[in-house]
Order: sequence, then C-alpha cells, then structure tokens
Amino acid sequence: MNERILIIEDDQAILRLIQRGLSYEGYHVDTAVDGRAGLNLARDRSPDLVILDWMLPGMDGLEVCHRIRMGGNTPVLMLTAKDTIQDRVQGLDAGADDYMVKPFNLDELLARIRALLRRTQPERIQVLKFADLTLDTGSRQAIRAGKLVQLTAKEYELLELFMRHPRQVLKRDTIFERVWEYDFGGESNVLEVYIRYLRQKLEFDDLPRLIHTVRGVGYVMREEP
Repeated sequence: MNERILIIEDDQAILRLIQRGLSYEGYHVDTAVDGRAGLNLARDRSPDLVILDWMLPGMDGLEVCHRIRMGGNTPVLMLTAKDTIQDRVQGLDAGADDYMVKPFNLDELLARIRALLRRTQPERIQVLKFADLTLDTGSRQAIRAGKLVQLTAKEYELLELFMRHPRQVLKRDTIFERVWEYDFGGESNVLEVYIRYLRQKLEFDDLPRLIHTVRGVGYVMREEP
C-alpha cells in the first residue's frame, strides 16, 4: 500500500494543487481545512506524513504540530507565508521536520516529501502485482506467468516505478528523475533502450505487452486493450 498523506490547509487553491500532485504520484491523500479537523484526522487515519499550514482557523498550525508530535513521530512538513529566521525556528521548535515558505515549487515539495518518508520510515518489503506479473521488493525478483525474470539493477528500478503507478502515464522527465535521478535531456535514447530490454524479458512466449508507449509523452503500464 502506498503512503497516506494528510494535508491541513485552508487555502482551497493550494489544497487542490498539492492534492492533485500527490495523487498523481500515487499517494493516498486526506484533507482538512481547519486545525481541529486536521488533528482529528491525524489521530484517526494515522498518516505517514502531514503537510501543515501555519495559519489555520480554529487551531493554528503550531498547536496542531505540537499535539501531533505529542502523539507520535509522524513527520510534519509545515507550509507558511512566514519567512523570517525566527518564524522558521518557531516552526521547527514546535516539532516540524521540515519547513517550506509560500509560494513554493510543487516539484521541490514532492522531493522533500520523498526525503522525509525515506528518513522516517523503515524500508518496507512489498510484493507488487499487476496482471500476471509480481515484483518482490525485498528479493528484487520479478515473476511473470510463473517464471522468474532476471533483471539488472536499472531494469528493476524502472519496472518497480511502473508497478507502483499502474495505468498511469509517466512522462519521460519523471522517469529520468525517479530512476536515474537527473535529466538526460531530450536527445538521449537511454530510456528507450531500457524499455526495449524490459519488454524483451517480460514478453517471452508471446505474452501480451504490459509497458506501452504514449507517443510524445512517455510510457504507461496497462493491459492490452
């Protein structure tokens, strides 16, 4: 199961922006627009991470953060228009694990979320499944139609990305950032090469294709129509 993230934010435009971005990345998202409702959700849903606005109706973000911290170690990323050093210190002292000033870049926010989740959660072994393909993240082994598929390190990382985002079109830039951790640029064909490798290994015995090209955009893992 993918991580659950709680957003506590009263600005509807910002809330929708973050919610869309997180949902696209495969996270389960809960939302609240005031501090008390957010705190109740944090207690009821046990999120893996909380994105918390400072200025909230009912109960401000500092108080919410303090109470979340009293109840456990859920990582908290605080969002605020307050940008002085004193404000940052106050937010961190309240128990926030990270602090971003509005306006913020969504890609940077997503990167900080990934970093917080890596730091605060032990790596969980999962068995991902799609159609007749399974991927064990502990042994890093893939099995399709009952047969073991031998993968290189990069082939495994690429396949894991697709299996964590089934039926979701992944842009080339997104794949480069996640698998290679930098942008090769539009002229590189390294992604096409690795897609070809994966297809050759997964489509033995004329098994149907699972990784499809979306021309001009990227790739998607889905069943044959």
